[in-house]
Amino acid sequence: MSDKLFSVADQVVLVSGGSRGIGRAIAEGFAQRDAHVIITGRDKDNLEKTAVEIAKPGRPVAAMVCDVAKPEDIKALVAGVIGQFGKIDVLLNVAGVNRRMLTEKLTEDDYDFIIDINQKGAFLLAQEVGREMLKQGKGNQIHVVSLNNDRPVKGVVPYAMSKAALGHMTKALAMEWGPKGIRVNAIAPGFILTDLTRKLWSQPTMKEWGANNTPLVRMGVPDDMLGTAIFLASDASAFMTGQILYVDGGFTCGMNWPIDFGSQ
Repeated sequence: MSDKLFSVADQVVLVSGGSRGIGRAIAEGFAQRDAHVIITGRDKDNLEKTAVEIAKPGRPVAAMVCDVAKPEDIKALVAGVIGQFGKIDVLLNVAGVNRRMLTEKLTEDDYDFIIDINQKGAFLLAQEVGREMLKQGKGNQIHVVSLNNDRPVKGVVPYAMSKAALGHMTKALAMEWGPKGIRVNAIAPGFILTDLTRKLWSQPTMKEWGANNTPLVRMGVPDDMLGTAIFLASDASAFMTGQILYVDGGFTCGMNWPIDFGSQ
């Protein structure tokens, strides 16, 4: 028997970065649970293909092109969603990019590319959707941050900065908008196997390091984020706002020493 406490049926759910990886898994999960899902991204063909693939029979998924680095795209997106669906119940702010390199090798273009999408774009989308939610008198925003909110990883300084900013944005918006009926929370994924990260995590050294430092002794997959997203979007989390939930297999619990305790 389904529990209505965790229901997202008939919610209008906007997922930025919804055509691949974590965004796609979350969008598909909401669609299969009878939400009205809209996915966004920069590639029209890929978006439309994904929308067909993840839709539940009788419950189509809408695909709307939006480059969150372009403020005009964000305004057009939100206006389009409101025009078609009349409201936005949930925003899942997932779109993000990264370039791994040491700081001294970063160019200004590298910095702008990451910050414009991960930080500025995420803020402007939250702001534009928030304006509609304020008119509605209710709404729910869920921002995807990172393990870098707990401690930065070497070689991803602009990315770490952008996710740290999103963490504080989550709390600041929760403070401002809570009295007006809007909840704002964040999900911090652990190390997740996606098409973009699979090559990195296939390296034996990375595999061993990840297993040794994750208490659940495995990498995450995009579907591991779905349960937390459903929880945060549903009435089950009605008294939660301003929180960052780490879904990381226990990675942030502490550090493993290279000591063989079994031999002592």
